[in-house]
Amino acid sequence: MKVIATNRKAYRDYIVLESFECGIELKGSEVKSLRQGKVNLNDSFARLEKNEIILYNTYISPYEEASYLNVEPVRQRKLLLHRNQIRKIIGELTQRGFTLIPLKVYFNDRGFAKIELALCKGKRLYDKREDIKRREMDMEMRRAMKARRRK
Repeated sequence: MKVIATNRKAYRDYIVLESFECGIELKGSEVKSLRQGKVNLNDSFARLEKNEIILYNTYISPYEEASYLNVEPVRQRKLLLHRNQIRKIIGELTQRGFTLIPLKVYFNDRGFAKIELALCKGKRLYDKREDIKRREMDMEMRRAMKARRRK
């Protein structure tokens, strides 16, 4: 598995409840841009439309050697999921406050482009502060343990 891009903002702004591996419908030049690592997942999200999941605001840079065959860099892209996964996501999205956020784009072992799509709930400001506090406490604890081992 070769990870191309990750959405680090997603872990900061959302609580990840469940993740799904899904394929993505791409044009040929987009696949070549992905292989070069020219993708940006910031501010991207997925939405349910007519029993299909569509990815929005994902920027895939145009491939320079494709000439006139390039497609629009920020276009809607269909995500490929099994029907039972879509039904499960529909059931979860009907609850208030859930969102579909792409976490990372990667090529699997067979060479197919995949997206890890997560069912998330937005963090409140106090949740973010709590995470920062917990991280700082862990760092202090590790420092203390390291200093104690040195003695």
